[in-house]
Amino acid sequence: QVQLVESGGGLVQAGGSLRLSCAASGSIINAVSMDWFRQAPGKQRQLVASLFSGGGTNYVDSVKGRFTISRDNAKNTFDLQMGSLKPDDTAVYVCSIYTRSGRSWGQGTQVTVSS
Repeated sequence: QVQLVESGGGLVQAGGSLRLSCAASGSIINAVSMDWFRQAPGKQRQLVASLFSGGGTNYVDSVKGRFTISRDNAKNTFDLQMGSLKPDDTAVYVCSIYTRSGRSWGQGTQVTVSS
């Protein structure tokens, strides 16, 4: 399976921006979907954004208009650009990729938004 490594998390003030990146050990060109999940303390894991093989995207309502998912096939990476961040966005963000071989997960990166 593809190995995934996230980067770009950190501490940011409310209203700020962060860009998360997910680097894959292999090609992502045949991925069925590339996804970003998040999990806040005491809460269930939540699917935040998805990018599908055909180019379509999907976002959870709470991030629509603020987050953008994108991919770079040449670099085997996909990113999550996050803007207008809110304290409620604080969570561990995990990237994931779904291929015909199954689903792979990254280790996660912490995003903390201070008020």
